[in-house]
Amino acid sequence: MHTEYEEFENIEDMFMYMASAAPPMKNTMPINSYKGYVMAFIPLSPATGETYLMIYASGSLEPGIYEFDVSSKSYKKVDGIERADKVYFICLTPKRNTLADSAIDTL
Repeated sequence: MHTEYEEFENIEDMFMYMASAAPPMKNTMPINSYKGYVMAFIPLSPATGETYLMIYASGSLEPGIYEFDVSSKSYKKVDGIERADKVYFICLTPKRNTLADSAIDTL
């Protein structure tokens, strides 16, 4: 497995990148809060699964739903997905993530 990296200064910048890269009409995206990083993995070679892009920022988030407002570049934890004009991130904290462990080891 090969991992490429894109590091962001803060979680807001990472969310801004992910919101701009989201497919049209998809306003929810999964992220992980794991070992001091908030991250997402994007397969760069979907057919083989050999190369991934790890988008990350240092920090942590509690598991749950986060509403991100692109215009103010801010996020907040919410109870549900309610607004079509916002982007939502579903944050999970895995007990173990071998893909993330491997990528973190090579940072």
